[in-house]
Amino acid sequence: MRAIRRTTHDARVEMMPLIDVVFLLLTFFIYAMVLMVRAEILPVPLETYLSSTPAEPKPSISITLGVDGHVYVGQDVVFVEALGEKLAAKKESQPNAVIYLVVEDGEAVVDRGPILTSVWDHLRAEGLEILLVGNPKEVIQDAN
Repeated sequence: MRAIRRTTHDARVEMMPLIDVVFLLLTFFIYAMVLMVRAEILPVPLETYLSSTPAEPKPSISITLGVDGHVYVGQDVVFVEALGEKLAAKKESQPNAVIYLVVEDGEAVVDRGPILTSVWDHLRAEGLEILLVGNPKEVIQDAN
């Protein structure tokens, strides 16, 4: 009888496929964690006011706080510090103009709260009357 010749193979553990799978799982979980973290930004919608009255056609100057964080007088970007000078020049050409402060609706890139308070402070320091732009609030009358 012939002897069967068996070759013995040494058992090997291949590490490269294991490392590939581990890095694939690590990448997946890191990406999943990045998607789960949400930066909560408070949107500033167009507000409604009880003391609102319909706008009458008057010459106006609008100061807009954009979603990009810039302050606009009309279509021009203005620094908050130069806002008083720009408004004084506009008021010379339109002395009866009303100043409207508008906060653009949408998801902002920057926090506009400090910008709003700074603009408000600069305008009040100049002694200017400022009107806010918003939607009129519906007043519900009681049946009594």
